[in-house]
Amino acid sequence: MEITFQLLGILFFVAVLAGFVDAAAGGGGLLTVPALLLTGMNPVAALATNKLQGSAGSLSASLTMIKKGIAHPKTIKTALILAFIGSAVGTILVQLSPPEFLKIAIPFVVGAMGLYTLFSPNLGQYQKPPKISDKAWQNGVVPAIGFYDGYFGPGAGTFFSLSGVVGRGQDLVKATGNAKLLNFATNIASLIFFIIGGQVVWAIGAVMIVGQVIGAYLGSNMVIKGGAKFIRPVIVLMCFAMVVRYVFW
Repeated sequence: MEITFQLLGILFFVAVLAGFVDAAAGGGGLLTVPALLLTGMNPVAALATNKLQGSAGSLSASLTMIKKGIAHPKTIKTALILAFIGSAVGTILVQLSPPEFLKIAIPFVVGAMGLYTLFSPNLGQYQKPPKISDKAWQNGVVPAIGFYDGYFGPGAGTFFSLSGVVGRGQDLVKATGNAKLLNFATNIASLIFFIIGGQVVWAIGAVMIVGQVIGAYLGSNMVIKGGAKFIRPVIVLMCFAMVVRYVFW
């Protein structure tokens, strides 16, 4: 793989767009992972480098959400720890085994999420009574999504957001704010173990970090200003984009 200024420029702009999408609804990895694979790097290195630049984007989005008072780390401290652990386990396993099962299962799960969001016009506009307990969400749902993020990756932010809306009855803005913090925890855990495994391509990752931070800042502010009316269509779009990606690519 030859690293040229043209290649770095393209990946920078891909990272800007991915950072914006990730901050709004998750799923930015649908843009960055294929772009990284097209450079010729092996799949594990692509996932690792994606985590490097994705960590910067999720940190930027998280800080914006905390600063604006949308997300509060102390209230989901246990969830953050378990998300980190789940992602760490997934990252270790993905370096030891091919993720074939997830390639089969994910399109069905993501497609169902997209349809649910599409046909729920009031989804996340108001808080509702939770369908599962906070303990079940933190101890079960969160580490499961964390494992997925470490093992495979794209769409984890969307999973976190919708788990807060559907499972905990949160409004979509609050759920998205919490999702940014959880996604940062899973990204960092995954990145640590990818670094230990020597999988990160640092030159490309460093350029994409800058793009991610810019995109994440812009996307986070759009979430705060636009609310559920902005987030919902982005989630639907990214869900169906993920289905197309997993089925046809």
